Amino acid sequence: MPFLIIAHTVGQVRARGADIRNKRELAGYSLTRFAREVDVSPAHLSRVERGQRGAQPELLARIAAGLKVAIADITDSPG
Repeated sequence: MPFLIIAHTVGQVRARGADIRNKRELAGYSLTRFAREVDVSPAHLSRVERGQRGAQPELLARIAAGLKVAIADITDSPG
């Protein structure tokens, strides 16, 4: 069952990648600086924002914390 939960989360972050980018830019972060802040490569973060790659729940949590938003603000999940 955990695989299904992760797959569901990955699909959701792809749908909200533009929201991640918009929130990052509004917070004044460059792609490179924010990637360093959340401990991911700039290329990976860029692919997440463009919907070309999903993100593990741990990365979603770091992105949300870095943006000072709830995980629900960057995914379609209710939690």
